[in-house]
Amino acid sequence: MLPTMQKPTLVCLHGWGGSKESFTELRQALQGVDIHILTPDLPGFGQEPEPEKPWTVDDYADWAGHYIQKHVDGPFILLGHSHGGRMGIKLATRNTLPIEHLILCAAAGIRHPRHFKRIAGLTLAKSGDLFLSIPGCKKLKPLGKKLLYKLVRVHDYERASPVMRQSLIKISKEDLRPLLKNITTPTDIFWGIEDKMTPCSDAKIMKREIPHSALHEFEGTRHSVHRERAVEIARCITNRITQSVE
Repeated sequence: MLPTMQKPTLVCLHGWGGSKESFTELRQALQGVDIHILTPDLPGFGQEPEPEKPWTVDDYADWAGHYIQKHVDGPFILLGHSHGGRMGIKLATRNTLPIEHLILCAAAGIRHPRHFKRIAGLTLAKSGDLFLSIPGCKKLKPLGKKLLYKLVRVHDYERASPVMRQSLIKISKEDLRPLLKNITTPTDIFWGIEDKMTPCSDAKIMKREIPHSALHEFEGTRHSVHRERAVEIARCITNRITQSVE
């Protein structure tokens, strides 16, 4: 009797502020494809409790690694969007998991001078929050905080708890560009040309630095490329599965 072929597995890691619902469109686009799809909520998002202390990218990658080892048996496809892409880069360079294909969707991790502005903004937001807590300023706190966060454009920080705020600062400080050349897994990179959060120039860096990578750029698409271009991503996944079978 011939051995039963194992159903391929796709693990999707969402971005900061997202949840497993971020991949609703991709699940729909993959309907009819014989594939097992895992879309966990990451710690601090969706239904998953936040960490007890601030986490780094490595902490999130460790969590994802343990999750995958627990739920996946054999080679799998790993997809990461934005912050999930950071984790994908980390996991792909550790060579501890049987990742047979990596998909990066508007992946974060390339640090630019603008990141210094963002980190400064996060620090300013924290300092401003303390200032607004001084007696006499408390009445201005709700409006002051809103204006302050808008000024420094750190809306993720505004919505986060103290632990997640510090996690965001730690994560934003790390530059993953030196790791890209160490990715040996075949990689597809999906990016919206109109992306303002992770600029398309990041995609070109990743294409240049990651061996065996292909870049797919889309006009009229912003940061949610994993949702807006779910059909194209699903087609890539289906083709990869077909090639593996052949």
